[in-house]
Amino acid sequence: MRHARRRVVRRVTRLAAVGGLLLGATMVTHAVAGEPRVPDAVPYATAGEAGARPGAGLVARLGTSRTAGSWTDAEGRTVVAVTDEAAAEDVRAAGAEPRRVERSMDDLRSATATLRAAPRVPGTAWALDYRSNEVVVRGDSTVSAEDWSELTEVADGIGGFVRMERTGGTFTTRLNGARPILSTAGRCSAGFNVTDGERDFVLTAGHCGPEGSVWFADDRGRQEVGTTVGGSFPGDDYSLIAYAGGRAGEGAGVVAIGDGRGVRITGVADPAVGQRVFRSGSTSGLRDGEVTALDATVNYPEGTVSGLIESDVCAEPGDSGGPMFSEGIALGVTSGGSGDCRSGGTTYFQPVTKALARLGVRLIVAPGADGGAAAPSPAPSRTQGAVAPDAASPGSSAPVRGILPDPSTLLSRLADPRNVGPGLLVIGGSLVALVATRWIRAEQDRKAYRRHYSATWG
Repeated sequence: MRHARRRVVRRVTRLAAVGGLLLGATMVTHAVAGEPRVPDAVPYATAGEAGARPGAGLVARLGTSRTAGSWTDAEGRTVVAVTDEAAAEDVRAAGAEPRRVERSMDDLRSATATLRAAPRVPGTAWALDYRSNEVVVRGDSTVSAEDWSELTEVADGIGGFVRMERTGGTFTTRLNGARPILSTAGRCSAGFNVTDGERDFVLTAGHCGPEGSVWFADDRGRQEVGTTVGGSFPGDDYSLIAYAGGRAGEGAGVVAIGDGRGVRITGVADPAVGQRVFRSGSTSGLRDGEVTALDATVNYPEGTVSGLIESDVCAEPGDSGGPMFSEGIALGVTSGGSGDCRSGGTTYFQPVTKALARLGVRLIVAPGADGGAAAPSPAPSRTQGAVAPDAASPGSSAPVRGILPDPSTLLSRLADPRNVGPGLLVIGGSLVALVATRWIRAEQDRKAYRRHYSATWG
């Protein structure tokens, strides 16, 4: 009777072990199938094509000696500044609006080259105003009367198309985003998530911290984001923060705009003058305004940065590195400026396309609202060419889950039902049970054999 019970126990154990193997295999299969898919990424080159913006394409084709920039007017039409009637006819034939001007892009760039060659004055900035066909030079409250007078003499020597303007506040980098990131260097905002195909990174402002800076998502230093691994400042203003875990995690293609909401980023492009844009930062949240100039130069106290996007969107300390976008298209990361969100001001942005090209990374884009891959949409100007700029929107909304993968230990990863760990544990336990029952049976057979022969031989 006792032997019969043992056989029943062994059979039940073997059946349970086999069932465990099947269950574990099913769990692993489901976990693998349910793994978050790798976010799509778009190369910077998709945004740099001249065809992405009709005005930029016309300027590139006609040349800088016959044109002086392009912009989007209040009705949403593309306007191109031209210096001769033949160029104007080409612009009309392309469906855009020509504007005859006196000075070409070559003339405007020659003026900025002269300004750049003059003694550097911190607190000054200049940009090309396509719509007025002028170079605008601005000086903040820190610029002395003597320095301003000397710079005015330089401008007078260039010609009557350099406009001098005093501005309130000071031109400063916005050190201190969508999401806040903190280090010993200060407080900034996360910009866009990017990838090199092997690791994921946060693209943010270069002035936020030097290479080697360690960033956290909390002020107690418990939730590590990652480490700055490269960038450029001054000269440019961008840097890369390598995620501590290697991956950006869920929601990598979404930027936060406050109240747990975000905007899906679906592509990357260069903006147009007159385009309505949006900026998100950890200090001042979501703000909107208009691109007022391109290729701007700012003389910050820390150094000179060129090739920036100028806008009338406000920003405050802590917004540095935060994303600028429109219609879900990534455009820039916040560099600095003057003023604040109470009185207004001027803010400058590092173009994303330039940063991606120089860093050799690609923008991570969000899946569509239906969960499928989002089609890269690097042509915001085509959308805005049919409607007034005021009709632009940040982009389609999505929930925000933070900039960090969930912190976990090896044990919690194994216990997480979303991972393959639990299934592997079940499979391992079942194999151990099978081996154990086999060993127990063999041991029982050996003992029975000995008893039988010991009885036979007396």
